[in-house]
Amino acid sequence: KASGKNVKKNQKATIDYSNTKDGYVMVKYTGNSNKKIKVQIKNNITYTYNLPKNKWTALPLTDGNGTYSIKVYENVTGTKYALATSLDTKVSLKDQFAPFIRPNQYVDYSASSKAVAKAAELTKGIKDPLKKVEVVYNYVIKNISYDSKKAASVKSGYLPVLDNVMKEKKGICFDYASLMTGMLRSQ
Repeated sequence: KASGKNVKKNQKATIDYSNTKDGYVMVKYTGNSNKKIKVQIKNNITYTYNLPKNKWTALPLTDGNGTYSIKVYENVTGTKYALATSLDTKVSLKDQFAPFIRPNQYVDYSASSKAVAKAAELTKGIKDPLKKVEVVYNYVIKNISYDSKKAASVKSGYLPVLDNVMKEKKGICFDYASLMTGMLRSQ
């Protein structure tokens, strides 16, 4: 959630870094470019994400504690990008696993998601975390089939929508992984 407590904003983009202790930042592009928008997050490793326009996107801070450089770029032409905004921020995580237990661009879910409800139903009364993993894993592999047609046509930048994967009962490897991860993170 973009809380607005710590924000770097200009006419093109907003970086909300209020939740760095919880292992993520929120980024929203508000400029008027119709071309691709990318975000780079760098600490030890540089991660590059595609960013939708006019929509908050949660991006994880997966390299642990340290100073992160967050840069939003607009495509200018071909493979050339121009800097829209940037921020350097020092991160001190509350928990080293924080970036891996929250929703983000690759594993996007909310409390109202059908995937979260299904995970709660499947794991009701189960206390052992490994047993939860087992029941969610078995659900996913028994109820989702591999979509060869989608695999042959998927485009770069594809992001799974967990409830769609559950509804369609099929997907590619990324869909399987995101669905299972979202269900488990919600628990």
